[in-house]
Amino acid sequence: MFTGIIKNIGTIAGINQANDNYRLTINHSLGNLSLGDSIAINGICLTVIDFQKDQFQVEVMPETIKRTNLIEMSVGTRVNLEPALRPNSEIGGHFVLGHVDTIGKLLSKQVTKNSVLLTFSIPKKYNPYIVEKGSIAIDGVSLTLIAVTEDTFQVGIIPYTQDETILGSLKVNQTVNLETDILGKYIYKDLKRGNQNEK
Repeated sequence: MFTGIIKNIGTIAGINQANDNYRLTINHSLGNLSLGDSIAINGICLTVIDFQKDQFQVEVMPETIKRTNLIEMSVGTRVNLEPALRPNSEIGGHFVLGHVDTIGKLLSKQVTKNSVLLTFSIPKKYNPYIVEKGSIAIDGVSLTLIAVTEDTFQVGIIPYTQDETILGSLKVNQTVNLETDILGKYIYKDLKRGNQNEK
């Protein structure tokens, strides 16, 4: 589990494919890692299977490739990194599982006096899980929803987020990994079950 507070920006140093699986090598400056550690890479929970100083490897299976934008990445791509939540960690964002729901596309960037407003597309099937002032993880970054339509949403990022994550360098039409709020999913499912039971 994660909180959506990015701790480091890493760089993809290698991509190797074996059958349907991919092995990624990531350069980082997170500090010590161990075999079996969970780490979120652009919001995707993956397991450290090998590591050296300032570098680690993870393996990515087909289901993850299908649901995320990893297939679009290449050597040199910058990625958001967050180690797994520990019992004594501060929860600064919201509960993020690292289980990406889908990908969205940046539709527009609007620079304001003290922030940048980003509008993204999202498949309509995920609309029930996003609400104004609720939370969403975009490439692993915990953000508050400013506005929601049937198939789009808007968030704002402050200068700190622009500098400390890859969101500040996103280009229009670039894809991102999206994870909707797990609490919203459970509430929606419970309400839907209750409505069905009343029929």
